[in-house]
Amino acid sequence: MNRSKQSFVLLVVTAFAIAIANPAMAVTKHHARSTRPKISLKQARTTALAKVPGGKVVKHELERENGKLIYSFDIRVPKQPGVEEVQVDAMTGEVVSQTHESAAKEKQEARQEKTETQKDSTGTPGH
Repeated sequence: MNRSKQSFVLLVVTAFAIAIANPAMAVTKHHARSTRPKISLKQARTTALAKVPGGKVVKHELERENGKLIYSFDIRVPKQPGVEEVQVDAMTGEVVSQTHESAAKEKQEARQEKTETQKDSTGTPGH
């Protein structure tokens, strides 16, 4: 194997190793490095759960919404239909919104997210 092929293979292997060694980058891949959250996921989760006593987080994500970087938590409360969605500002830790989502609304959002994910994986702009 000549030297340029060896260098190329080494470059590809190194890039792959970096990509899989840093899973946090996958969570924030759609956000500029300069806008990393100042509030940890753990802190935001505690804030969200304080708004929904007895609830359990069933889904969370870090996303940009209305120009803000937010943590969004779907919190299920025993013996209640649907979920409470609590959004926490990832920069300040303040609760941005809290809404109740019916089971039907929850399913609709899941379908929409699945469609967006499929568009992203095919290279078509998702949002």
